[in-house]
Amino acid sequence: MAMASSVLLKLFLVISLLHLSSEARRLAESTQNDQQLQFQYHKGPLLSGKISINLIWYGKFTPTQRAIISDFITSLSSPKSITAQPSVATWWKGTDKYYELIKSPKQALTLTLGSQILDENYSLGKSLTTNHIVMLASKGAQKDAINVVLTAADVAVDGFCSSRCGTHGSSGKAHKFAYVWVGNSETQCAGQCAWPFHQPIYGPQNPPLVAPNNDVGLDGMVINVASLLAGTITNPFGNGFFQGPKEAPLEAASACTGVYGKGSYPGYAGDLLVDRTTSASYNANGVNGRKYLLPALFDPTTSACSTLV
Repeated sequence: MAMASSVLLKLFLVISLLHLSSEARRLAESTQNDQQLQFQYHKGPLLSGKISINLIWYGKFTPTQRAIISDFITSLSSPKSITAQPSVATWWKGTDKYYELIKSPKQALTLTLGSQILDENYSLGKSLTTNHIVMLASKGAQKDAINVVLTAADVAVDGFCSSRCGTHGSSGKAHKFAYVWVGNSETQCAGQCAWPFHQPIYGPQNPPLVAPNNDVGLDGMVINVASLLAGTITNPFGNGFFQGPKEAPLEAASACTGVYGKGSYPGYAGDLLVDRTTSASYNANGVNGRKYLLPALFDPTTSACSTLV
């Protein structure tokens, strides 16, 4: 059964806190920190071994848009090819602590960019259910893989925007394979699923940040893909690391939604790096000179959200 990303739930909390007095906000944040102390390991396996991340593109995406995501995936395990710091690979190493806690060797997990499947003719239509997402995910390799389904801006998916920006789950009978789904929210709900690159639907209308790859929808998708991949390897089958109810868990990254840099608070992403040429905000460097904005990862050893900058 798919596990919904808690991005929207956390974002609604962020927006509502903007209306509180500073003292009330301090108390609310204190309560949130107390809840983070309940982050638990539920005795299930974490992903290990050589894992191929396959991309299933559903709908119309340009080659440039596909490169934004594929370069991000490649960046996860390419520390030597990224000279500028902080890097995507450095961010990914934040998940090591989950493996260390259960004395499982993280070095046994290696990620590679696998196959890319294009479904530009909308084989299942433009209105999809969760079952459709699983069907699409099943088109990729089903052994030692995470199949990532990416739906275009003109595709509606059950719950998209109203309660989730993406999901991750597992499927398969002979052996389970993990999958992720993320939608392009640019024309449907960029204020929810592509914040902080778009003004929020609720709360003070502060100027949005400039997207590092000059594509609000795709840069928003990177945030959600990153969050869900971190959740997938640390809680692949619903019995790994998470906080809260199993049906709506807060995981390695979704427990820190809205936090991108030091000094962040509800409605403010934090102190980020800014590209001098484009004025784009980012916190991680990737391959091919790419820059990305990635969510903070929950540190299970300190019970706090850890940022790159």
